[in-house]
Amino acid sequence: MARLPLIIGMGGINASGRTSFHQGFRRIVIDKLNAEARQETFVGLASLMKLVHNQEGVLADADGNAIEASEIEAKFGEQILAGTLIRKIEKNHFDVDATHWHQKMNITPTEQHISFELRARDLPDPVPSSWVITELADKKVSVQIPEELTILHDSYRDNPIKAAGQFPTGFEPATLYNSRYQPRGLQATIFAATDAIRSTGLEWDAILDLISPDEVGTYSASIMGQMHDEGLGGLLKSRLTGSRVSTKQLALGLNTMPTDFINAYVTGNVGKTFTSSGACATFLYNLQTAVNDIDAGRIRVAIVGSSETPITPEIIEGFGNMSALANEEGLKRLDGTDTADHRRPSRPFGQNCGFTIGEGAQFVVLMDDALALEMGAKVLGSVADVFINADGYKKSITAPGPGNYITMAKSVALAEQVLGKEALQKRSFILAHGSSTPQNRVTESLIYHKIAECFNIENWPVAAPKAYVGHTLGPASGDQMAMALGIFNHNIMPGITTIDEVADDVYDAHLNIATEHWHCHDMDIAFINSKGFGGNNATATVFSPKVSLAMMEKRYGTAAMTSYFEKLEGVEQAQQVYRDNANKGQFDLIYKFGEGLVDEDSMALTSDSLSFAEFKNSIALPSKNPFDDMV
Repeated sequence: MARLPLIIGMGGINASGRTSFHQGFRRIVIDKLNAEARQETFVGLASLMKLVHNQEGVLADADGNAIEASEIEAKFGEQILAGTLIRKIEKNHFDVDATHWHQKMNITPTEQHISFELRARDLPDPVPSSWVITELADKKVSVQIPEELTILHDSYRDNPIKAAGQFPTGFEPATLYNSRYQPRGLQATIFAATDAIRSTGLEWDAILDLISPDEVGTYSASIMGQMHDEGLGGLLKSRLTGSRVSTKQLALGLNTMPTDFINAYVTGNVGKTFTSSGACATFLYNLQTAVNDIDAGRIRVAIVGSSETPITPEIIEGFGNMSALANEEGLKRLDGTDTADHRRPSRPFGQNCGFTIGEGAQFVVLMDDALALEMGAKVLGSVADVFINADGYKKSITAPGPGNYITMAKSVALAEQVLGKEALQKRSFILAHGSSTPQNRVTESLIYHKIAECFNIENWPVAAPKAYVGHTLGPASGDQMAMALGIFNHNIMPGITTIDEVADDVYDAHLNIATEHWHCHDMDIAFINSKGFGGNNATATVFSPKVSLAMMEKRYGTAAMTSYFEKLEGVEQAQQVYRDNANKGQFDLIYKFGEGLVDEDSMALTSDSLSFAEFKNSIALPSKNPFDDMV
């Protein structure tokens, strides 16, 4: 009997705000929210952005004056909207109008020598043989060079790419815990993993009391490593910029670090640890393994996600030189203006000129259906399966291929088999990869067109989160998951409001690619699709909470579900406590540096099991021969 992987928590951060309790989704569709949801969204964002703070249980502005929740939109609303979603890159990242670089200069002597003075200790070692050195007073020397000299000059340039999906203005994860000079991507990991776990309303230790310690898994990755100065970025350029390599930069730059940090500092996990990178499909790659492990009974609880903070001059220049990013000149040409629109450079399925980079960290907590029933866990949805296929032979490593046809076809066929034709045709929607490149809008829409024709789907809703938060690389399909769960909860389908109309070369005969947000009826199925660089294609079939609960009732019966809903009341009360605290900026990040260390000396080991004093339950050792018919 297949176990159903239920989504019982979600957390994270991207340009739209905090992920838990759909805050980020609500920011995207804020004009379609009712008054209560709109007010809560503005309060949560104002706290996240440090425009207000909790002062002895009361919200206060920067001057310490008490402020009512109902007053926040009027006072800070315009600032909040301007400081979220895609916008001009802010100077806490780097100055896009004066980006620092080292310009190479070849200097030729105008007379006999190039002459200059400097401190003796600043001479290169060894001194080039052609240099003539004369000692001067005050430990200085005179240098004469009779030949051409190549130098690197501190300089600044106007960056042709100026927009990105950035964390809300004022949000700095490093200030929320003792971050110890960690790369920004790992700081975001600590925030996102905490947000996901606390959003469940369940105590982590209470979960561990019901399962074996090795029935927990952590599945995550970053694809670029940690490219800030504290990670690989600093490692690669330290010597070239006259600095020293630190003892941490190499280790903290590994793409396993999000997983490792969660295990070591958030959950204390001794179960499965897993990292898989699949370019833009990385979140789904890790999700597939977690789903398979839960289905097989190897794991009962999983934390799944990805973290990436790629807004650095080097990464942006790399993608920019591939002509992959929307730049100033391209945006001006599209709009026929002299000024680029930094609020809407990402235009999936419209007239576009490249994608927009974004930073984000997205995590979900999965639990098998039996354990969720026992604990009364809140069900946000379920993952029926995740399909991954490559593209085969190709001329260009970045070109699309047939793999995404396979993943989408399998996902749609599975949904039809489980829930039937009517649910597929009337109550399903697509969270598109929607990267905002001219090639993507044609190739991805053609896949949906052919799938829709095959399965007789008309007016198939298509949403595209990258229009609002940019392309966060590894967590990108996590952004899509967050939007899918938001649609299930709010019955609002986000349109692609950054485009005026769908481009003429898009295959949209069977698709509903709206340019405005719209209220939809209850949806049962979300297809989360990713077309990653290098042929890393993945599609997930995700069911709504209503469908997931109906499936549970069919398996366990009405009496069991009655008991479940009684337990759920207590869980929802705990969720509300965290929700209220988070909206006031009180996140209480989990960061147990050096805490709760396992005492290996107290370990009890037998031929059947292994146990530690820190865990209530023991770990069973293999007791059967799985190859009995072969040995």
